[in-house]
Amino acid sequence: MFRSPKAGKEARQKQAALQAGSVCGDLSIQGTVIGRVKARIPECGIENAVSVSSVSGVQLSVKSTMDCGTAQALKTWVDSSAKPALSRKGGGLQQIKVAAHYACRRRNNAKTGKISEHGKGRAIDISAFRLADGSEITVLKGWNARSSSKALRSMHAAACGPFGTVLGPKANRYHLDHFHFDTARYRSGSYCR
Repeated sequence: MFRSPKAGKEARQKQAALQAGSVCGDLSIQGTVIGRVKARIPECGIENAVSVSSVSGVQLSVKSTMDCGTAQALKTWVDSSAKPALSRKGGGLQQIKVAAHYACRRRNNAKTGKISEHGKGRAIDISAFRLADGSEITVLKGWNARSSSKALRSMHAAACGPFGTVLGPKANRYHLDHFHFDTARYRSGSYCR
């Protein structure tokens, strides 16, 4: 197969751009290295933070701060679940709508109690999925909708494993409109509701 010099140069430039923007040692996780994130509450912060802008070609709606373990879990889930579940809808998954990422706070924004995994850079909340045709599937409206319920429930269930905690609309009133995924690990295994 003949490849023109121009095509070869463009391919090399694209590869170089991917390498320059990759984080966590993975070309398919694009973003920037932040480094150490200090916080006002001692239990918060991230030692080696990254700001992720896309995973496996799927854009995040906002650059999201997390640790590499969480970025890798997100990539695994996008590749094995999110993209396949939405592959036949609206031209496929183009963007993940991020509701929350790193934030130094307590669980469910309470005044007291344990620090949320968000405060450790080990969590991401996802509220919707934008498809290539511009349409959007939200967790709030799509969870029980005939056209998207199966895909959303499949993605929710498949997150259990790559992530240590998976919460969604059936978990509690705090998660009716989004998926909460974090990489906390428990002796008893993943906690998925």
